Amino acid sequence: MAKRINSTPKKDGFRMPGEFEPQEQIFMIWPDRPDNWRNGGKPAQEAFKNVAVAISEFEPVTMLVSPQQYANARNRLPEQIRVVEMTNNDSWVRDCGPTFVKDDKGELRGIDWDFNAWGGLVDGLYFPWDQDDMIAQKVCELERVDSYKTAGFVLEGGSIHVDGEGTVMTTEMCLLSEGRNPHMSKQEIEDMLKEYLNCEKVIWLKDGIDPEETNGHIDDVACFVAPGEAACIWTEDPEDPFYEVAQQAYSILSESTDAKGRKLKVHKLTTTKKPVTISGDFDIDYVEGTVPREDGELCISSYMNFLIVNGGVIVPQYEDENDALALEQVQAMFPDRKVVGVNTKEVVYGGGNIHCITQQMPKR
Repeated sequence: MAKRINSTPKKDGFRMPGEFEPQEQIFMIWPDRPDNWRNGGKPAQEAFKNVAVAISEFEPVTMLVSPQQYANARNRLPEQIRVVEMTNNDSWVRDCGPTFVKDDKGELRGIDWDFNAWGGLVDGLYFPWDQDDMIAQKVCELERVDSYKTAGFVLEGGSIHVDGEGTVMTTEMCLLSEGRNPHMSKQEIEDMLKEYLNCEKVIWLKDGIDPEETNGHIDDVACFVAPGEAACIWTEDPEDPFYEVAQQAYSILSESTDAKGRKLKVHKLTTTKKPVTISGDFDIDYVEGTVPREDGELCISSYMNFLIVNGGVIVPQYEDENDALALEQVQAMFPDRKVVGVNTKEVVYGGGNIHCITQQMPKR
């Protein structure tokens, strides 16, 4: 049985673990929207498969797949990856899936945030999003995990990172955006984060690097790599499209302390040498309600959008001069983990990356 709990994680002694803590499995959703993924989604499906295979070296992967794609996905994915039929609107499980919390006894619960496709009718990226808004509850049912529903409060998993010890980081650009929770003040939003993630301190960065897509998710800019340690994108090139955000974020994090009062140690992670843009054979369907992708559009190609797994880190690669440097820098942050690069240009064309298309379930 998986039931709804009319309480909050903080009241019940549940907290969101850091991504670097032990995990039970990773969830993903198979891409197939022809109005977001080029050429019927086939190149993106190959990239998702490669990410799933890389993760499966370290822990189990469950791929959620729409009914019409079940046979195709099952045929294309290796047998160690579990394939589960689940209706969806698109493939961003980080944002529409549950955020898992656990207590000291190892019991797991899920948080089912309201999801409105990054801005609803104000500036959301597609309509409808009704099936995605049900993914979190379905995953909790699948895993027989009780859940909390934040009715009337919109949040995506990609907009938060926690250290598991009372600190959460996020961006003002995203959480204070008009399409999320305009009825709430910054303080009220902060209180919700503290109540549902069981945190004492919120570190607010100002902006993200993708104002048009997710309104500036934190997972493209910075994350916690260990208690007391953060990573942040970095460039010294004023021509880099992410220069200002990187400098600003690094400055804020370097001056921040966490919930335990520790001054953060901040690791720098390079940006790509050249901006990644949409070009050439980019054949996507026109559908009313979906934001179109255009030739020359800047892609949000951040190496920071990596996923920490048991004993490993899965890092985006873009066929860029700085690919190898990014892997080196991530390896230095995680000396005890195996760092694996996966070419995810096809994912970034769709508006996200490895962290955006995955959601970890902590070990019970």
